[in-house]
Amino acid sequence: MSTMTVRRPLLGRRTPIERILSPFQRFARTESSGGIVLIACTLAALAWANSPWWGGYERLWATELAFSLGGTGVSHSLHHWINDGLMAVFFFVVGLEIKREVLVGELASVRKATLPIAAALGGMLAPALIYTAVNGGGPGARGWGIPMATDIAFALGVLALLGPRVPLSLKVFLAALAIVDDIGAVLVIALFYTASISWTALSAAAMVVGVLLVMNRLGARQPVTYYLLALALWAAFLESGVHATVAGVLAAILVPARTRIATGEFLERGRELMDEFDEAGEEGDTVLCNQRRQEAIHALERACEAAQAPLQRIEHQLQPWVSFGIVPLFALANAGVHLSGEVVREVADPVAVGTILGLVVGKPLGITLFSWGVVRLGLAARPDGVSWRDLHGVSWLGGIGFTMSLFISALAFGADVRATEAKVGILVASLLAGGIGWLMLRRLGGEERRRTPRNT
Repeated sequence: MSTMTVRRPLLGRRTPIERILSPFQRFARTESSGGIVLIACTLAALAWANSPWWGGYERLWATELAFSLGGTGVSHSLHHWINDGLMAVFFFVVGLEIKREVLVGELASVRKATLPIAAALGGMLAPALIYTAVNGGGPGARGWGIPMATDIAFALGVLALLGPRVPLSLKVFLAALAIVDDIGAVLVIALFYTASISWTALSAAAMVVGVLLVMNRLGARQPVTYYLLALALWAAFLESGVHATVAGVLAAILVPARTRIATGEFLERGRELMDEFDEAGEEGDTVLCNQRRQEAIHALERACEAAQAPLQRIEHQLQPWVSFGIVPLFALANAGVHLSGEVVREVADPVAVGTILGLVVGKPLGITLFSWGVVRLGLAARPDGVSWRDLHGVSWLGGIGFTMSLFISALAFGADVRATEAKVGILVASLLAGGIGWLMLRRLGGEERRRTPRNT
């Protein structure tokens, strides 16, 4: 006769507030949740901007928000604070993800990195060339960077909705591609969408970078240290003329990725502390009045912190705020396009046409061709269990350019009417690319993947 051990819940009986919040916590942990919130905010922005209250939408984001201390202060519109302030936090998290992937992820070796790098390169060059072919020499030429970007939240959200029919290796490929794509977008913003340079502010930024580097070398590990220095770097970049979001990536690169203790040492120390906790009192004793048990718990907390790199801790702290706060708020503030009766004319405008063709044609074409090229040359291998039809299907999801494309369109055109035409193009293209990609991947079955050789 078999026996079954009944385990008590690790945290004991749930409190009322935990029971209330548990559905929201389960939702936040699901892979597609960030994309769902982003889609909801996009639809809300479009509905609001095309409702009888659309004037209130415009006035809200134009509201001035000022911060002052003594006789010194700074004042910008709410829209500006979101795009140039909160989005710097988004880029900070992007920088942390880039560093993690380069150190231990899909970009950690030349062999592993070649395929996503080549795919991302093709997915940036082809859309830019198509857009330029449509708008070259015209008033919309400055928007060539708009169709180059992939929205990782939307794209991975679509993959998550497809469930187990999509192999994990394909999701990893898309995530690595999007990370490389983000690197390209940051470089494009820094090099081609920069206003006049203030060398005094850039010198101040260089000093902050120096302090970040010193703190890294000295072994500073408290996240608040890097938050404050990243804020100082953002302020310097804000006055420099180089877009302030670049400060987020630069600060993230200088966050330490080293642990203080190795895995084996942590396991040994953890067992010692658990034994000490067990020996410090009888079962049922409350920790509140047992000094030795309190000391053991605090020592275990310090050991847990030492076993984590600051990069991990900061990314873990900020990711929910970015996924469920900053990016949806950015969408709410930027996706509200007021569609007039001339919407057909706006879609037919060269800026919109170039954007749509760049994302819907250029992205899948560039990603697929460059991927095929490096595999045929023997420089890379297709992911395990992934056919060329799979890879081409996921390349369509690369055409969902939403967040970063909206961001670059704001840099390229500001408040010009072409910004509206670019937004229309981005929304249409993202809907088309996402829908086609979803349909293609949905039709692909596991049987085809099992019988398709890996590198043919």
